[in-house]
Amino acid sequence: MADRDPFAEGERAARENIPAEANPYSDGSDEHALWSAGHEKIAGAMEARESEGG
Repeated sequence: MADRDPFAEGERAARENIPAEANPYSDGSDEHALWSAGHEKIAGAMEARESEGG
């Protein structure tokens, strides 16, 4: 599946409230790092929005 985008998958997981620990890629792989980065981008933005409105 060369068309998979780990970064986008991580973003989608964060939007769906899937925890970062659910990263499906092998720890230490490039895909794992990309998935984590995508997840953190969205999760961080969501947390910032919650703290601003809270």
